[in-house]
Amino acid sequence: MKRAQRRPTAQSAAEWSAIMSRRVLTKRQPRQPRLRPQVAAEPVAAPEPQQPEPDPQPPSDDEKSPDWRPSRPPSPPQRPDDVSEGSETRPNIRPDRPEPASRYANLNYWKARRVTFYRNGDPFHPGVEFRFKLGRDLVSMDALLDRLSERLELPRGARFIFGMDGDRKYRLEELEDGASYVVSSYKTFKAASYGKKNGMWYGGGTITGTSGWSRAGTRKQSVAESDAPPPGGGKNTSGRVIRIINNMDHSIQCRVLLNLRTTQPFEEVLEDLGQVLKMSGAKRMYTITGQEVRSFSQLRNEFADVETFYLGTAMVAPALSPGISAPLPIESPIRRSRSRGAIAALPVSEDTRGRRARSKSRPRVLYAPEGEIVRNSDYTLLEVLKEEPIRVTIRGLRRTFYPPIHHAPIDNSPPDKKMQLDWVYGYRGADSRRNLWVLPTGELLYYVAAVAVMYDRDEESQRHYTGHTEDIQCMELHPSRELVASGQRAGRGRRAQAHVRIWSTDTLQTLHVFGMAEFEAGVSAVAFSQLNGGSYVLAVDAGRESILSVWQWQWGHLLGKVATLQEELTGAAFHPLDDNLLITHGKGHLAFWNRRKDGFFERTDIIKPPARTQVTALQFEQDGDVVTADSDGFITIYSVDSDGAYFVRMEFEAHIKAISSLVMLSEGTLISGGEKDRKIAAWDSLQNYKRITETKLPESAGGVRTIYPQRPGRNDGNLYIGTTKNNIMEGSLQRRFNQVIFGHHKHLMGMAVHPDDEMFATAGHDKNIALWKGHKLIFATQVGYECVSLAWHPGGGALAAGSTEGHLVILNAEAGAHVATIRVCGSPLNCLQYNSAGDVLAIGSQNGSIYLFRVSRDGFSYKKSNKIRGAQPLVQLDWSLDGIYLQTVTADYDLSFWDIKALSPEKSPIAMKDVKWFTYNSTVGFLVSGMWNNRFYPMTSLITAASRSAAHDLVISGDSDGYLRLFRYPCASPKAEYNEVKAYTGSIYSARFLFNDRCLVTSGGSDAALMLWDLVDD
Repeated sequence: MKRAQRRPTAQSAAEWSAIMSRRVLTKRQPRQPRLRPQVAAEPVAAPEPQQPEPDPQPPSDDEKSPDWRPSRPPSPPQRPDDVSEGSETRPNIRPDRPEPASRYANLNYWKARRVTFYRNGDPFHPGVEFRFKLGRDLVSMDALLDRLSERLELPRGARFIFGMDGDRKYRLEELEDGASYVVSSYKTFKAASYGKKNGMWYGGGTITGTSGWSRAGTRKQSVAESDAPPPGGGKNTSGRVIRIINNMDHSIQCRVLLNLRTTQPFEEVLEDLGQVLKMSGAKRMYTITGQEVRSFSQLRNEFADVETFYLGTAMVAPALSPGISAPLPIESPIRRSRSRGAIAALPVSEDTRGRRARSKSRPRVLYAPEGEIVRNSDYTLLEVLKEEPIRVTIRGLRRTFYPPIHHAPIDNSPPDKKMQLDWVYGYRGADSRRNLWVLPTGELLYYVAAVAVMYDRDEESQRHYTGHTEDIQCMELHPSRELVASGQRAGRGRRAQAHVRIWSTDTLQTLHVFGMAEFEAGVSAVAFSQLNGGSYVLAVDAGRESILSVWQWQWGHLLGKVATLQEELTGAAFHPLDDNLLITHGKGHLAFWNRRKDGFFERTDIIKPPARTQVTALQFEQDGDVVTADSDGFITIYSVDSDGAYFVRMEFEAHIKAISSLVMLSEGTLISGGEKDRKIAAWDSLQNYKRITETKLPESAGGVRTIYPQRPGRNDGNLYIGTTKNNIMEGSLQRRFNQVIFGHHKHLMGMAVHPDDEMFATAGHDKNIALWKGHKLIFATQVGYECVSLAWHPGGGALAAGSTEGHLVILNAEAGAHVATIRVCGSPLNCLQYNSAGDVLAIGSQNGSIYLFRVSRDGFSYKKSNKIRGAQPLVQLDWSLDGIYLQTVTADYDLSFWDIKALSPEKSPIAMKDVKWFTYNSTVGFLVSGMWNNRFYPMTSLITAASRSAAHDLVISGDSDGYLRLFRYPCASPKAEYNEVKAYTGSIYSARFLFNDRCLVTSGGSDAALMLWDLVDD
């Protein structure tokens, strides 16, 4: 049954008002009345409003009325910041009494708190966020610590909570919403930049009052390392991307996103920027013109268009050269006014200079104060920027080189000297066949690299045909012995296409060139026809299909071609009795080709795959029978029957393993040479190839590569022998053979020039160290190690060679006698050099370390003194003029500096820019930067060798494509012009000026080609 609703009356309203008035007078806690609907009552005069007491207390026992009951726990007083603006202007509904405080009015009391906790001592901890409500989720501090122990990895669990200022928190009520705190297992608080990771600030939301972040934690994000603006862009007034450079080391640069609205002081931002640039105590920022930046407003307004700024630790006086004035005077760091008056700068004392950081892995004695290491280190910004640094891109990486304050003027015009080939040392027999002839003049004809050499033994002179742009692969002498056909391999570019050249041995003029764009990889074989006076030339392409082509060379007409489809085709020739019959031979291949009038070829295979025998040489008897030699040491004679078919008439074993050459003399004697057994044998073809005699070459000469009679047409038995070790021997079967030409037969990388004579020494992978004077070989000493580097003692009496196994070999430079062998390390010794006094030898190794040896007794006594550790392989090395510093070039073309006194790497290239160098064999640097990215030739290859002349006016460079370029020194502009020659195909390993700068010697290529060049007036 429903309860009847009682309507309120005016009397009940009056009683209720009296009760409420009495409770206010007794200062009792107001009780929340039960809301009931009321009817309109008579208007009552409103009492004056009274201010409630700030801390109302419950009534005492005497003041309690009979109807008073203890109420629920009161709500906390409403905070001033919790009162909305609308509540201040809201009209009072009940003006007759004050508005009672409601527990629903303070929402902060009822909502959960969001607090972030960080691990003590870990500035990179991302933080753990907790949301909890007092009395419901957590009732005590111990409960919170238990929860934190599960979330944070602490050594002994969570035991203590600190504020960001280090103040310990004991109660949950002290943890404020949105604040951040540090949790620790110990009582010690470690101050750190909590919430900052990789330059970005993380943390709670808005912090009010003094709680939450301390001074170190209240900063906004100021510096963020970035290479681009933030996503979505940004206004110039809020942030901008700038480039900052370390004023003491310009190689340390970085682009940063700077927040111009940060509350962090400008001085602290500079310190943060200095930490990004590995600087301690950065206090000054300058523009590129020397103006100092003092505030964010200048970055936003005055220097809004400037993108590059320099950071420095202290102010230095501008010591400018005469005639150069500062754009703006530099002010004292003490004065903060905005006046631009010139004020004397504070000097920098030696005590204020920082010291090098110590390494735990090295003794302290290895490091010296920076003031002793850096020479003339007090460079002002304007001195550094008097000439712009040069930036060069090498292998996709950009490198910066700093100009010295004083250097010779840069002249971009070509030098007044040019290179003229004077002498070619050695012979190419290691990787070629049939490459030695004798001309009617008695000159020896052979080829090395891209040069055809005609050597006159009687007059000790050479003539050179230099029409080829790449290495010569094959050559053949015309039946008249006055013309030569030579074919080259294919290279880069249009000028380096494979082709065949017909040239005169008398005038050295090119008569005809054919085959451009016809050959794929090169020309592996050429031959002249015999019956028609040599009007036809055959050529074999070195590509995959091994195309055989026949040319009428006087007119450049292609008479026919056919694909032989042989992988390794080693030779081809015309039959002496038929110009339309061609013979090709190679690995598992011997075929006869009959060229018809319509240009097609008929093929007859004598030996075909899968035969493993490789036919290496071919000759003809007087009646037209074919004589072949193979890689198994057998000689085979093929005859033709009445039907025109060829058959094996005779076969016999002549040598152990491969036969490399056959020569049929006019009287019918066959000469054969063995590649492995080094034997030369004579066979009588008229007596069923009976052995006549034989002889053997010495082991140092190598195996037989090619044979040619000294006087063709005469039966005196004198022969020239080209060997596999790039030597040419002369003699006969009745007497021993003597060496005519010596050459290195493997990679030739070590080279050194005499300090005061026209002599130079070479050392190669063939374990030979040779000394040359002019055009003659003085001595060649066999050592037990492959050599990759060579240095000549300044006294001129000793040679030092570095091996691939880490051995240092010392030779007497006068007699070539071996003096000592020293074990340095287990890595190749790529470069070594004596200092100017000759008392210290520096060795750069493949493991990146520098080894120092004390030298005495004019270069014949060595004692290891020190070692400086490095990381990257070193390939080039130079001493400073005073013997204190070294500069090295790594395999990745990084220029490094080393302090010999401090025994440590010098990391500041700006401090080394004015050092004078005793030698300059480095391929990178400011004074040779014009060789890179030159506008006059495409930089598709790398510079592998360089050297400065003794007069400091010329510099030579060699690249990986075999080009030699002569520049003026210094060469610091991409517009620098040069004189160029092309004589090699592979990389040039070394290039050096002789002591008088009148000659230049170079080495390189796959055939260890060594050449001497005269510098003549252009």
